[in-house]
Amino acid sequence: MPSLIPQENLASALRATYPELDSIATAGGKHVYLVGGAVRDLLLGRERGDIDVAVVGEAAELATALGAETVAAHERFGTVKVVLDGHEIDLATARTESYERRGALPTVAPAGSIEADLARRDFTINAIALPLAKPDAVVDPHGGHADLEAGLLRVLHPASFMDDPTRAIRAARYAARFGFALEHETEALLRATDLGTVSPERREGELRRLGVEPSAAEGLELLAGWGLLHTGEHWEALAAALPELLGQSPWEGEVDAAQVWIEAALGPQGDAHSLANARPTQPSEAASLARRHSPTELILARALGAEWLDDYMGIWRDVALAIDGDDLIAAGIPTGPAVGRGLDAALRAKLDGETSSRDDELAIALAAAREG
Repeated sequence: MPSLIPQENLASALRATYPELDSIATAGGKHVYLVGGAVRDLLLGRERGDIDVAVVGEAAELATALGAETVAAHERFGTVKVVLDGHEIDLATARTESYERRGALPTVAPAGSIEADLARRDFTINAIALPLAKPDAVVDPHGGHADLEAGLLRVLHPASFMDDPTRAIRAARYAARFGFALEHETEALLRATDLGTVSPERREGELRRLGVEPSAAEGLELLAGWGLLHTGEHWEALAAALPELLGQSPWEGEVDAAQVWIEAALGPQGDAHSLANARPTQPSEAASLARRHSPTELILARALGAEWLDDYMGIWRDVALAIDGDDLIAAGIPTGPAVGRGLDAALRAKLDGETSSRDDELAIALAAAREG
């Protein structure tokens, strides 16, 4: 079970982790609270993450009082993003939310207390607040602290997944990240969730947030186990291979990890599977095959066994000619398809180790350009 920071140590832990909040506490007084994931992670002793501050009052007024740079503001939700001491901080007017229909965006209204604001949140572990003026006076009306200690993920009310079905994807993200279990009633509610009542864009947005997590594979496995996601036929092989590939050369930083995980889970993976079954015999053949595919398809094919793609990503894709089209035109080749034909031939030869100089490249290119 997680070991939480003792309540009497919260004030010192808060100052050590988020020193920039001192000026917010001074400007906002007793009406300003650290909320959400920042509180959860502080209690768990995890590294600092996004800072969310709730204001029982007007967030915009607090931003003005701080004199901080404002980088974004959303009047509908009463939120202002500011930069303070080099850190981005989300200031939000404490609010209530109601839903006109399942999966709709909420209708918001200012809340008169921090407890009313916490009641709109997704899980108990995210419904804890620390008053910046007195951080050891934890506001925890839904038992989030106890659920953190027990390693449990619990929704705040029975309609939570109906109001916002994307919370089911969030549940998978948190459960996988922290290794938490689902509280019994929460699991029953989650398995009955209908993700089809929200737009594809909102579903993909939450899946992308899951996809950038180190525990993305585990989160997607949970969604599949809950019956909320139907994985493709190659999922098990991909889930086993991708975590290591995404974290090592030549793939690390070269692909959109979130998109890779979405396509790995949902498919279709037909192109990647066909590419994985290819057996090129020369670097030029391999490069020609690989260039027809997106980086996502390439890493999926590699995860399915196409080891030669490591050489393509690490070596062959960066091979370039010392000559260009101007050299061929200067040698008498007319502008047009012949130039491209010649350069392609020279590049194939270079990839296959058949050239050793610029003169070799030019000779091969001219010969190919003059054919036909």
